Amino acid sequence: MTDPEPCRIKQEDTEQQIDLKEENKQIKELTEEGGNHHVKTEETFSNQDEICLICTQCGESFTSKESLDIHIKFHLEGFSDYLKDHLEVHTKEKSYACYLCGKSFSQMGALNKHQKRHSGVKDHACSECGKSFFTDSALKVHLIVHTTETPYECSHCDKRFKRSEYLRRHNRIHTGEKPYSCDYCGKSFGRKGHLNKHLTVHTGEKPHACGQCGRSFTQKEYLKEHMKLHTGEKPHTCDQCGKSFRLASVFKMHLRTHSSERLFNCEHCGKHFLRTAALKRHMKVHTKEKPHMCTLCGKSFSELDALRIHQKRHSGVKDHICCECGKAFITDAEVKMHQRIHTTETPYKCSHCDKTFKRLVYLKVHERIHTGEKPYNCDSCSKSFTQLSSLICHKKKCMSEITLSSSSVDLPRN
Repeated sequence: MTDPEPCRIKQEDTEQQIDLKEENKQIKELTEEGGNHHVKTEETFSNQDEICLICTQCGESFTSKESLDIHIKFHLEGFSDYLKDHLEVHTKEKSYACYLCGKSFSQMGALNKHQKRHSGVKDHACSECGKSFFTDSALKVHLIVHTTETPYECSHCDKRFKRSEYLRRHNRIHTGEKPYSCDYCGKSFGRKGHLNKHLTVHTGEKPHACGQCGRSFTQKEYLKEHMKLHTGEKPHTCDQCGKSFRLASVFKMHLRTHSSERLFNCEHCGKHFLRTAALKRHMKVHTKEKPHMCTLCGKSFSELDALRIHQKRHSGVKDHICCECGKAFITDAEVKMHQRIHTTETPYKCSHCDKTFKRLVYLKVHERIHTGEKPYNCDSCSKSFTQLSSLICHKKKCMSEITLSSSSVDLPRN
């Protein structure tokens, strides 16, 4: 409210001045109860000779004594407490502590709600579904679930929301606002939940423990995913090949095998890959890096897993058995590939033509016909091949030709 412009008291308005003095006398008696608050009023007249009473504490004006009286009581009795609570929002002071868990709050009302959660009492029940809540406000928010009402509309797009907090959160997509900042690294987030998840990176806290194996996790969602290992649950099923997956992320990557989508490109040869890990493995073809060496035969490998499988071959242990024919294999991957012999399944489809294959390696070899890729090079003559077996056959021929050529040079002339 804007203050009306104070008007000067005229000398001829003596009767009205007497009335105002009497009113201010009564107001003074109220203000004396406030001790050191010193709430005062100023009386003025408007151009229409209407009485204006102004509170000198905050400058707000009133046209009746009753309104001013109520306003003064607000200053004397409640304003300082409300102001104190409000200021703690800015100072981040939390002077109200829970005696049960030590958590602190800036307002007494928030502490009371928190302590009610300790009691477990949910005395606000939904008449539609029977679900109970701690507070009436939480129940009111829940009731919107049972309606089709979406009263909160985004001013930037046509989206509508059931709750105001959903709208505020959505608006940050348009504004780019990230009000929640990490005190450790300064990274900002649009949602408080995302900040809380991020903080565990710095604190190392893992509050969610598995009841079966004791393994702990930073997030509740990670624990839920982990529990599927114990239950054997694989809720994500591919509708193209029927294969099931435990993790949604792995399932999404699998779906790309049925499409032509390849997100990661090799800068040397232009080959495309579904995953960054596959691209990194491929890059070693160009760098020829093989840091993992077998201590038994000296053979080197670009991947540690490849070395482990190779060392298992030295041991001769074949502990993966085909349930159809009883044939044994060194690795689980080998038995899985073998089992497709007993089926008509050909899950790997070429992205360039309609051909399908039982094994991924067959698909990769086939696709080189379309791409022209020849990754296997002969060190002696620099000839390239699409398949390793072709290179091996060539090397035998190439080496014999080199041997014959050198022997013909060494023959003595008659």
